[in-house]
Amino acid sequence: MAWSRVELFEQIRRDRRVEDLSIRELADKHPVHRRTVRQALANAVPPPRKTYPRRPRPAIEAYVEIIDDWLVKDQMVPRKQRHTARRVWQRLVVEHGATLAEVTVSRYVARRKVELGLDRVEVRVPQAHEPGAEAEVDFGEFYATVAGVWMKLWMFVMRLSCSGKAFHVAFATQAQEAFLEGHVRAFAYFGGVPGRIRYDNLKPAVVRVLRGRDRAESERFIALRSHYGYDPFYCRPGIEGAHEKGGVEGEIGRFRRTHLVPVPNVASLAELNALITAGDATDDERVITGRPVTVAAAFAAELPELAPLPDEPFDPARLLTARVDNRARVSVRQCYYSVPVRFAARRLPLRLSATTVEILDGGTVVARHERAVGRYVEVLTLDHYLEVLKIKPGALPGATALAQAKACGAFTATHQAYWDAARRKCGDKAGTVALTEVLLAHRTLPAAALILAMDRAVDAGIVDPQVVLIDARRAAEGRLAPVIPIGALAHYDRPAPSLGGYDDLLPGQHAGQHAGQLIGSRP
Repeated sequence: MAWSRVELFEQIRRDRRVEDLSIRELADKHPVHRRTVRQALANAVPPPRKTYPRRPRPAIEAYVEIIDDWLVKDQMVPRKQRHTARRVWQRLVVEHGATLAEVTVSRYVARRKVELGLDRVEVRVPQAHEPGAEAEVDFGEFYATVAGVWMKLWMFVMRLSCSGKAFHVAFATQAQEAFLEGHVRAFAYFGGVPGRIRYDNLKPAVVRVLRGRDRAESERFIALRSHYGYDPFYCRPGIEGAHEKGGVEGEIGRFRRTHLVPVPNVASLAELNALITAGDATDDERVITGRPVTVAAAFAAELPELAPLPDEPFDPARLLTARVDNRARVSVRQCYYSVPVRFAARRLPLRLSATTVEILDGGTVVARHERAVGRYVEVLTLDHYLEVLKIKPGALPGATALAQAKACGAFTATHQAYWDAARRKCGDKAGTVALTEVLLAHRTLPAAALILAMDRAVDAGIVDPQVVLIDARRAAEGRLAPVIPIGALAHYDRPAPSLGGYDDLLPGQHAGQHAGQLIGSRP
């Protein structure tokens, strides 16, 4: 039986005390050196072992700093992409010309990982989630082609921990307004509110990370939580806390691989979100590994446990103010949006949401735009510039607002045909002014009635804007008369009347004869 040194010393001291053996006899009985016997008799506690200087490693000594640097940096990368001992050896040979044996490197790497604490495996405790008790929230990035432009987008995801049902929506930003709007949409989609939601330390929610789980939260996020009545739970910062909301982390990757491959090619962000909503509906029929029912069935059981929604949804828009420049634009998040020219040089309040920008004058919305994607993008409405274009008609052909109106279909082929006909007949300036008057009428008359009236005007060759407006009003009231093209009136043309026959009635030689002929010629 192998004894410890303390037990060995105890037996030596006992034999000396009981049998009164000599040092030599004790050394022979307990096959040890006489020096050890003397140490045991002197003290019951063995002396510490003598340490010897580490033997030099001439072969690997020149590379230990390189290897240590690689191993330390591996702590910040995914576990599956860290260096193995073989990969360390291969890199040393290829990149540094080392002539080491692989076993030399593997022994050093194994020992060094223990010394650096890199071989520790964090044990995670399986969790059971009560219905309606908890959800997880995060943003995930992906790419899509929207209106012909390849762009990076962000997907807001909220996943119920018990049933596994998840809500997804795409935004062009991950700013606070998108973060808050994602919550509002998710709660409306689920039809209730979970008791607690897990977050990592997203900037829209967390202003500053404090000690432990404490966080300094933004006021808007506190207002959202207060409105819906749920509690937050914050994960540990960095990669160490990623597993604490592993459900939503895995959900982002699964949904992206399942429904966003191949890369979506859509006309608008609204169309993309319709595609994502269809993906959510499809996922209701899937069965999560290890569970006996579908996601839809599990959610049906969880829904009664969710807290009810408040009477009114939370307003996620951010209230800002901006000054209108001399081009009738406001600058919001490095993008420009037009307003009616009468507000130039004024400071106006605006509501900024994840998808729209609304500019206000008092309580009235004077301009509403879809939120632009990117930086230094102009979003202009042609109607906002009509009062200026009526005074400066030469600015219309090259106007950015006109180009955008054509691109989105607001300025139709009928508008262009009427403009061309008006310029041919009246000249560039007068023709453009005529078009501007018709465009101004879009504010009060239905667009369909104005387009019909412009088509009739082009067909009839009458480009007077007042005639177009009269026709448009009649069309809107349903009492429009059929158009008669000018060319069709040629059927009623007659030669100009002549008074030559009356000259014969003047006093003269044959007055009577001619008078008789005229009288007799009457039908």
